[in-house]
Amino acid sequence: MSDPTQVRPTDRRDQRATAPGPDVAELAQALSRAVSTVVAGKDQQVRTAVTVLLAGGHLLVEDVPGVGKTMLAKALAAAMDTAVRRVQFTPDLLPSDITGVSVFNQETRTFEFRPGAVFANVVIGDEINRASPKTQSALLEAMEEGQVTADGTTRALPRPFMVIATQNPIEMEGTYPLPEAQRDRFMARLSMGYPTADAEVTMLSSHGEHRPLRDLRPVTDAGTVEHAIEAIRHLHAGEAVQRYVVELVRGTRASTALRLGASPRAGLHLLRAARARAAVEGRDHVLPDDVQALAVPVLAHRVLPAAGGAGDAAEIIDHVVRQVPVLGVAGSRSGR
Repeated sequence: MSDPTQVRPTDRRDQRATAPGPDVAELAQALSRAVSTVVAGKDQQVRTAVTVLLAGGHLLVEDVPGVGKTMLAKALAAAMDTAVRRVQFTPDLLPSDITGVSVFNQETRTFEFRPGAVFANVVIGDEINRASPKTQSALLEAMEEGQVTADGTTRALPRPFMVIATQNPIEMEGTYPLPEAQRDRFMARLSMGYPTADAEVTMLSSHGEHRPLRDLRPVTDAGTVEHAIEAIRHLHAGEAVQRYVVELVRGTRASTALRLGASPRAGLHLLRAARARAAVEGRDHVLPDDVQALAVPVLAHRVLPAAGGAGDAAEIIDHVVRQVPVLGVAGSRSGR
């Protein structure tokens, strides 16, 4: 009997010929509208989350309790007709709870693999920093390679595959800060922030009468999203734009305000996210504006400010963006 977790990779030969265009932009708009019916007044955060999804990345949502971190993750998952699993990270959560475990079947006298929570298109990791580093590390292979190796067997994960994790940055008791290797797997990090007064009044009214998440209906499916992700990977990014990404990443390593700069993986993620943003905007090419708009969400959580330095990571990244010139790119609105 074949293993149901042995998911065959999507055949991408025919998809390569399809360039992202208005369909991707329409898909992004449909997803954003659906999520915004649940998460009101957070257009920029919703847009960033949709961009990360279409870039094929993973998202870390970090903020204080009660501002809608988990609601954003649930709404984005509900907007797609895909397999979704939610994991509440706790100190007693085991790595096998994430990846799966082989169980001996007394009737067949064989071991059978029981898939863990990671075998889904969208995995919502609630309060990921409450689990031990050993359990956190169970996600590393899945997030980087889209597969799980257990008991000597490698099993592919469903496509698309996205981890949306939340964490509380101020409540440190009983938590385990994410190590640099784990944070580097997340394409972007965003903070929800408090809603505006008008948005909060709307939230009190809508959530008081009914539960918007229950009313949310899918606007797309796994196949459509995977097709868009693959098409976006081939969107044109000129050599000058690619060099600009490299110079930004190298600028973080040269900054005296940082004791750890961005990794080469950060540059790859920044370009992938910029491609997705260009497609969402309805363009068939990447501009430096796309790179600049995503520099803070993609880079800030990967760097470490120097001891005694002025400014937080986001401010330092913003300063690096202002310092690195844009050269040789026509059509950019950036005043460099």
